[in-house]
Amino acid sequence: MRILILNPNSDDSMTRSIQRSAEEFAAGEFEVRTVSTPGSPAFIDTYQDQLAAAPGMETLVREHEVETDAFINACHCDPNLDALKEMTDRPVVGIGEASMKMATMLGHRFSVVSTGRNSIPGKKALARKYHLDQLLVSVRAPIEDASDCSNEELFLSLARTAVDEDMAEVIVLGCAGLTGMDKKIQRKLGVPVLDGVVCALIIATGMARYGVSTSKVFR
Repeated sequence: MRILILNPNSDDSMTRSIQRSAEEFAAGEFEVRTVSTPGSPAFIDTYQDQLAAAPGMETLVREHEVETDAFINACHCDPNLDALKEMTDRPVVGIGEASMKMATMLGHRFSVVSTGRNSIPGKKALARKYHLDQLLVSVRAPIEDASDCSNEELFLSLARTAVDEDMAEVIVLGCAGLTGMDKKIQRKLGVPVLDGVVCALIIATGMARYGVSTSKVFR
């Protein structure tokens, strides 16, 4: 089985981090490759950024569709996800949708830990789109932008606040750049902590094995 992970931005260091986490989870059982999106911004932060990333993402899907069993959209705001699902018969899984929906299977209430306060409205809008807004108790983010995702203690503190003050039972890491922090935070907090990259791999490989993808009946 071959899984192609699209990093919607052009940050190759983030692409390498995603690849490391994906390979660790795959453990040699399936092939995984992560690619940056050509012509896209260095970080997907706004709707304009999502729009700018769309042509490159579509090109990657078209170029690799034949040899790929499933695609993963590795940005937590799930940029252009519906368009990608529409254009291919392969399963396409967004890490935002995968992680938030999986969170509802592991607890009554979940919180998203994000990298900046300007992402909070978008996270809440995404939860509403997926009909999960009644289960999302908070989006916790630092006052100062932390999109470099390097301060593990900061994200641990945000997650702890979500558990202690918001009564979240599950923590969702709300950026692909936070990949690899899940187990470290989980050990310290004692609640499930979800890495969207891993959640998407679980769902995408399952769909590919099961032979199902997005319905096209009304498209």
